[in-house]
Amino acid sequence: MSIAQGRNALLVLADGTVFRGWSFGATGTSIGEVVFNTGMTGYQEVLTDPSYCGQIVTFTYPELGNTGVNPEDEESERPQIKGVICRNITHRPSNWRSTQSLPDYLVEHNIPGIYGIDTRALTRKLRSVGSMNGGFSSEILDPQDLLRAVQDAPSMAGLNLVKDVTTRQVYEWSTPTDPHWEFCPVMNESNGQPLTVVALDFGIKRNILRRLASYGCRVIVVPANTPPEEILKYNPDGIFLSNGPGDPSAVKEGIETTKALLQAQKPTFGICMGHQILGLSLGAETFKLKFGHRGLNQPAGLTQQVEITSQNHGFAVTEESLNPEVEITHLNLNDRTVAGLKHKSLPFFSVQYHPEASPGPHDADYLFEKFVKLMREHK
Repeated sequence: MSIAQGRNALLVLADGTVFRGWSFGATGTSIGEVVFNTGMTGYQEVLTDPSYCGQIVTFTYPELGNTGVNPEDEESERPQIKGVICRNITHRPSNWRSTQSLPDYLVEHNIPGIYGIDTRALTRKLRSVGSMNGGFSSEILDPQDLLRAVQDAPSMAGLNLVKDVTTRQVYEWSTPTDPHWEFCPVMNESNGQPLTVVALDFGIKRNILRRLASYGCRVIVVPANTPPEEILKYNPDGIFLSNGPGDPSAVKEGIETTKALLQAQKPTFGICMGHQILGLSLGAETFKLKFGHRGLNQPAGLTQQVEITSQNHGFAVTEESLNPEVEITHLNLNDRTVAGLKHKSLPFFSVQYHPEASPGPHDADYLFEKFVKLMREHK
């Protein structure tokens, strides 16, 4: 889209930095934590990932919208982000799977966007200073007025956003990964008795549910505030702790529920926020990263093998706070923060990254198989 066709828009960061661009998607004002994602593909998955709730996402790849959007690639029922920042936007996508343009999709869901921004300069700013609140608007074009609105917004630290994205009712998921895209065999070989997994929904992605179903699991998804005794009534073979948005240490109810569930010593697997919740439940602490890890090419590992992983988080488990019964299994190899944990004697493990996102393309899919094997051993 030519920038001459756009409506003027203004972006202001909490420190007073101003960028000027043009509006696309819905008109209006968006205020939230400004973060950046380095992925070259997968923007629709990012937009609909509940872990991005409360955030304005800057896409570092300079072209956005070229492949449009389609119903199959959504990670939840709607976009979860507060707004989109990009360099260039396409109104006429070209892809055989596309059913709608990205700008029209954002209009439909009342999500504003701003383009024409120097996203390289913005990303360098966030890397040097750290992620911070910001806002952009096609209506408020005075920098000081917009800055005041930004400064009134709450910080992400201490913010519990799980209550905004968790399911309101219990449901079962049985749809596996689309066989056209399947990269490992479906392992539905439980002699007619599938393994039952109860998934605590802190903001779960659909592709996680698909991978669990592909490995032969009956998945029961429950709200984050479900009491532990209600969860155990399902007699689960395993407990899954999902990804989610906000500060994990603020999800007090989820931490207490997980502590109670661990007493049952059921095999437990956590991803992203689930990893942090598991760490907190085992006595560890978490901290806010300077600018977080959000992209598709994050290396993780510990010894001889490196996994190329998809990551999306702004908090991490503090290594020094881990008790002696917990072992580190993975580190983020860019900054050496904790990326994987397991209990030395009990069947609990977790990773900070997203094995279901398959950027490697399947470097980390073995973690689902590991979870299934643990459940079979303890059944």
